[in-house]
Amino acid sequence: MNSESVKIMTLKEQVIENHNDFLESLHHRFLDDDRKAALQRFENIGFPTKKDEEYKYTNLKEITEKEYNFFPKESHNITKEQLDELHLGEENFDWITFVNGKLHKELSKVSIENVEFLSFNYALNDEKHKDIFDKYFNTIAADKSAFTNLNQAYCKYGFFLKVPKNVVIEKPIHVFYISQNQEENTFYNTRNLLIVEEGAKVEIIESHHNFDSTYVLTNSVTEIFTYPNAKADWHKLQNDNDTSYLIDNTFAKQEKDSLTTVNTFSFGGKLVRNNLDFIQNGSNINSFMNGITIIGKDQLVDHHTAVHHNQPNCESYQNYKGIFNGKSHGVFNGKVFVDKIAQKTNAYQQNNNVLLSEGATIDTKPQLEIFADDVKCSHGCTVGQLNEDALFYLRARGISKKEAQALLLYAFANDAMQNIDIEPLKEKISKLLAEKLEVDIEF
Repeated sequence: MNSESVKIMTLKEQVIENHNDFLESLHHRFLDDDRKAALQRFENIGFPTKKDEEYKYTNLKEITEKEYNFFPKESHNITKEQLDELHLGEENFDWITFVNGKLHKELSKVSIENVEFLSFNYALNDEKHKDIFDKYFNTIAADKSAFTNLNQAYCKYGFFLKVPKNVVIEKPIHVFYISQNQEENTFYNTRNLLIVEEGAKVEIIESHHNFDSTYVLTNSVTEIFTYPNAKADWHKLQNDNDTSYLIDNTFAKQEKDSLTTVNTFSFGGKLVRNNLDFIQNGSNINSFMNGITIIGKDQLVDHHTAVHHNQPNCESYQNYKGIFNGKSHGVFNGKVFVDKIAQKTNAYQQNNNVLLSEGATIDTKPQLEIFADDVKCSHGCTVGQLNEDALFYLRARGISKKEAQALLLYAFANDAMQNIDIEPLKEKISKLLAEKLEVDIEF
């Protein structure tokens, strides 16, 4: 008996076909024109391929040739025990829990005061926040990437947090994005907006968790606005399962005398792409980017960073460490742009990698584009294996090979954790390192 094969729609075809239904599903419609324009830009661009310079080492076909549900089921049966396993032991934290895109207050603990906090979808439905979207929503319109335009067209989930002038939030805020009970591959477009006004301070931890065996694709855009003398730290803890894809675009825009940090810890997920752009729009700005990647099997983690030094007397610091096992693949492309007026710039960039197996690979490309003459800029990268002499030294003192390897790798990765002042987060990263290396060891 002959049977016709069912043609699988590409993700681009699905995006175009579902958009009108998506718009009809929304309560608010004041952003329709912006969304349609973003979809048109996406349609003109299409998804990047390996012919595109920015994606030459990252093949997206695995993502773009699957079918997805654009309207996740809201029902769930997440238990307190399952949530407890995700926590970092953060009794002194606040936490915000999204399940299948929806904010669940009963699964959250929010004690922060004197701030404006809303789920993104709720903010979209409230006309009084239209001025916020008019001011901030189109700030990425100039970005030419397919995924940011796709997010602009489809964003619905995520949160909006505004920390007013001189307000210091003492407790870190952990934001959980959980997907559960989805019978089909599911597509989330998450949008986060953090506004830290003059003299204010806040720390965010973000993590994504897929509880299903079906695939989840999360296309996330985060915008961080740090105003004069303000401080914002954003920690991305990426330790999802092997049926998860994450495309993350983070834009950090800073004003004079501000400090912003984005730390990215990548341990899980089938394919993870982190695009990070820092834009310095004032003097005496400090920007910090740190990353630790520990992956195995056939996982891929791709870090693309860019720092735009647009004003004088600013500093940026990038330190990314990679540990690769199995047939895993790492990519690092770090860029530093120094404008001709950005004199007295101090920019540091380093990417160091260890390959633990013959099948593991890393493609690394640090870049500097400097148009000022009074600057201090450095970049470098290394790819190698563990030092055999150091390994022998430890083993000669009765330490097993795996434990000796773990100690050396912890020392290798440790300086990328130096600016984390959240002890439970440091402990979690250490435990994940031991877990990935399959050793039972307390650091």
